[in-house]
Amino acid sequence: MNLQSVVNLHDLQRLARRKLPRIAFDFIEGGADDEQCLARNRTAFEAHRLVPRYLRDVSRRDQSLTLLGRRWRSPIGISPTGLAGLFRPDADRMLAAAAREADVPFLLSSAANGALEEVVAVAPEHVWFQMYCTSDTRINDDLVRRARATDARVLVVSVDVPVNSNRERNRRNGFTRPFRMTPGVALEALGHPLWVLRYLRTGGIPVMRNWAPYAPKGATAGQVADLYGTLTPAPMVTWEDLRRIRDAWPRHLVVKGLMHAEDARQAIALGADALIVSNHGGRQLDAAPSPLEVLPAVRAAVGPQVELILDSGVRRGSDIVIARCLGANSTIFGRPTLYGVAAAGQAGAARALEIVRKEIDMVLAQIGCAAFESLGPEYLWPPPAAAPPQAATPPSSFPFPTPRSPR
Repeated sequence: MNLQSVVNLHDLQRLARRKLPRIAFDFIEGGADDEQCLARNRTAFEAHRLVPRYLRDVSRRDQSLTLLGRRWRSPIGISPTGLAGLFRPDADRMLAAAAREADVPFLLSSAANGALEEVVAVAPEHVWFQMYCTSDTRINDDLVRRARATDARVLVVSVDVPVNSNRERNRRNGFTRPFRMTPGVALEALGHPLWVLRYLRTGGIPVMRNWAPYAPKGATAGQVADLYGTLTPAPMVTWEDLRRIRDAWPRHLVVKGLMHAEDARQAIALGADALIVSNHGGRQLDAAPSPLEVLPAVRAAVGPQVELILDSGVRRGSDIVIARCLGANSTIFGRPTLYGVAAAGQAGAARALEIVRKEIDMVLAQIGCAAFESLGPEYLWPPPAAAPPQAATPPSSFPFPTPRSPR
């Protein structure tokens, strides 16, 4: 199989599996514990049906939408994914370029191998910067400062990693700190000679370059990774840390990982401009519901004006249509574009985005809806139970006055 023969995201997944050694592919593919949450992210979409409407003019379809004050070509984006350089050298810049060409957002992970400043320069209109709060507020402040110094339009704060999860595939493969390459894993990797050649040519495990400035001068990739591991996760992070970031960041602020309606209300009251409803792709709490399951409750909690982005489990254009009908403004996904970049570099990532865009267009025509932004619950079967939207007001237990969101 080559890129020209790929017809869906599952084909890209199979192609990536052939290109990558097990230790790398399992890092992309795996979830937490028994990976039930990983499966639930898919079965949640499979529980919904779309009701087609016919005898409507769908000769011209429009899937563009407005999100965070900008018009985008399609209602999709690339989720933040760390260590992409392990799968393909310079993968982060390839993903940014693919997003630029498709005119969709790319959320650059702070755990990426590409440096914030360099990746934003590839696509300043399309790169959003995602960060985790660390145990050192000075580093948190500096990450925000560095993002401000670039042309990044959006800062995304992920809040769903209070502690490291139990990712058993990684543990079995020795993908831990310190890194442990077992003889069996090394032998299996030799079956993927092109990956091994690139791995050796680029010096092995790539540096997490966003964290290199905080490590001693001349630190190795392993030493930088160890530093990152001492700073994150940060279980002491609270709403006060998010407020501090909101006060320091003058542009759009998005909070990623909230799944509870009350948390969503608090984030909007604090000044978040949008929320990403996500369970971290099933990689954190295996007992968590899927984002699609909680989406209607979150939408009801924050009201119709707040922009919601759904993440986790998206594999088909119909998934994006279903998410929109249940209350999401748009969706993002990470594994499919990692499959693409691992299989064929920038062209592979572009192919993943193109496949989903074409599927959305086909589904819109099939259900008789000419404009993505016109989608609503009337296209679902069975129709979801009506829930009156509630205004996003700060709860009485909110621990500090609600600041005005700077612009």
